[in-house]
Amino acid sequence: MAAERTYSTTVGSQAVELPLVPLSDDMTIALLICVDMGLHFAEVAGRELADLMRPESPEIVVSVATMGIPLAIEASRALGFDDYVILHKTPKIHLGETWSEPVTSITTERAQRLRMDPARVSAVRGRRVAVVDDVISTGASTLAALRLVRRIGAEPVVIGTLMTEGSGWRSALGADADKVRALGSMPLFRPTAGGELVEIWD
Repeated sequence: MAAERTYSTTVGSQAVELPLVPLSDDMTIALLICVDMGLHFAEVAGRELADLMRPESPEIVVSVATMGIPLAIEASRALGFDDYVILHKTPKIHLGETWSEPVTSITTERAQRLRMDPARVSAVRGRRVAVVDDVISTGASTLAALRLVRRIGAEPVVIGTLMTEGSGWRSALGADADKVRALGSMPLFRPTAGGELVEIWD
C-alpha cells in the first residue's frame, strides 16, 4: 500500500521521496529503507559517505544489520577495503552472547541485543573503525555499536550515516556526536489535532 503522505529530501546528491509512517499517535517518521533503494542509490551513497569519512583514516567498516549492509559494502568498496564487519540483531547459533550489547531501536517494538560473530573479532580489534548505519535517530543502535567496538579493543574514529533524524541522537551519543558524518538530515513529525504534521527538529 502506498503511503498517504511523503517527505521530499536529499541524501547527498540524490533526491528521495520517503513515505511518512506513524510510529504512534504522537510520532511519525520519514521511512528510509536502504535495502529497497536499489543498487545505484547504494553505490552513490556509499561513495559519498566514504568521502566524508576518509579524512579520519578508518581501517575497517562496522555496520548494523540489516539496513546498514548495502551501505557497509559500498562504503568499504569506495574506501578501498576488501572486508567489512556486520553486527547482528537476530540471534544465531554461531554468534553467542560473549560479544553483545543491549539495544532498543525506534523502529522495533522490543529490546534486542547487538552481536558480533566471535570469529570476526580479530578483523576489528586494534583497528580504527568507521561505524556505519543507514539512519541515526535516537542514537541507541549507534551507541550499542560503539560500546561493542570499544569492548573488543578497537577505536571508533568516525560514525557514518545516510541521514540523521531529529536531534535526540546528539545527547544520546554525547562526545561521540562530533564523530557523525551524514549525507543529510530530516525531522521527526508530530501530528496536530487537525491532522497536519509538524516537523520536529529539536
